[in-house]
Amino acid sequence: MVTVSKKVNGIENGCCSKGPGYASPIKARSGPKEYIVYVTCVYSCIGACLYSVHMSVRIVRTGIEMPEYLATVDVDPNSPTYSNVIHRLPIMAYLHDELHHTGWNACSSCHGNPTANRRFLVLPSLISGRIYAIDTKNPRAPSLHKVVEAEEIVAKTGLAYPLTSHCLATGDMLVSCLGDKYGNAEGSGFLLLDSDFNVKGRWEKPGHSPLFGYDFWYQPRHGTMISSSIGAPSAFPKGFNLQHVSDGLYGSHLHVYSWPDGELKQTMDLGNTGLIPLEVVISVQPLKVKNWILPEMPGFITSMLISLDARFLYFGNWIHGDVRQYNIEDPKKPVLTGQPLVAVTEDEAEQQFDVPEIQDHPLRGGPHTIQLSLDGKRLHVTNSIFSAWDRQFYPEIDVDTEKGDLNPNFFVDFGVEPEGPSLAHEARYPSGDCTYDIWI
Repeated sequence: MVTVSKKVNGIENGCCSKGPGYASPIKARSGPKEYIVYVTCVYSCIGACLYSVHMSVRIVRTGIEMPEYLATVDVDPNSPTYSNVIHRLPIMAYLHDELHHTGWNACSSCHGNPTANRRFLVLPSLISGRIYAIDTKNPRAPSLHKVVEAEEIVAKTGLAYPLTSHCLATGDMLVSCLGDKYGNAEGSGFLLLDSDFNVKGRWEKPGHSPLFGYDFWYQPRHGTMISSSIGAPSAFPKGFNLQHVSDGLYGSHLHVYSWPDGELKQTMDLGNTGLIPLEVVISVQPLKVKNWILPEMPGFITSMLISLDARFLYFGNWIHGDVRQYNIEDPKKPVLTGQPLVAVTEDEAEQQFDVPEIQDHPLRGGPHTIQLSLDGKRLHVTNSIFSAWDRQFYPEIDVDTEKGDLNPNFFVDFGVEPEGPSLAHEARYPSGDCTYDIWI
């Protein structure tokens, strides 16, 4: 018997490694079933803002002056606390952070490193600019480990508005930042943190910043990283305004970088039909509507993932209110196999659809963030995109690979939280998931 290992960027990746995550996506499908999920919860409702550490801010709020928090939700159907929030971790005494995407300090990219440990959850704060490291040593009751202050990040890198983080095989963490402290998109780029959450600097080469920033994904085997676009932080946190589109404050670009040296190799302009490519844009037919800002309501895809066996693609169609499931076994001919309606707007409900309900709760918030279980059987959905844009419910979808459907037994209503309604943004599984782990 022999074992085969491979070094990528100097990191050994082999089948006998004892590091975090899994050796391959197929092995990850046999990983443990999730029993809890972590959900970022937001109180702020930003009406207008510039970078709050450095400039005066006018903020329209939910009326709740409380720190935002990380909720731990029980998703084990055999548990007596199933479908309930079992722990809330307030983020110190800070207000108006706008917690957004989450990530781990280590994942499957560190599988070849037996000293690495998937323990700390990384929480960038879009508006305040802080980055929190959360210790999940006690998975059901995580605690605050460290705060990386916005002032330090700006002073050392010029970066602000941190959004998405990914761990690297080296032990460092990479965080996308959407602009400078004044909200200009021209200041966007990528922040490097070391394994102790110290600021190391910028990742991209000087002069190689993206036109606009948002999400990103890297693949060492191909020597490539791709980042997506949203818009200028001086614009989108205020709410969506068509004038901002005309003013060129929203992006329509994908940026292709060489990995790991951070050289911008290509910028792809998707044009007016590819505006705001948050994850990946797929053509969705617009709906004919009345009483809306436009005669047609376009599809707006805000999250997207592929199952670990590469059979199914899922995306959240936020404005239309549906989650779509495609069979992509033939990548050039995807087949729509499921389209559960997670929510509808009031105008849609009057004209075309019945409002879906779970446990007598009408669902009126579109699906933003989706998270698929390792085995591909459960898709958790949250529907907060930005606090200025949304309200929040939290359904779970049991994945029927024939058609897809909602689970009538699972519903967490963040509108009835002890301190008042909060906006739940993203779910993250403790043992890995389809949207974070990267294999090298």
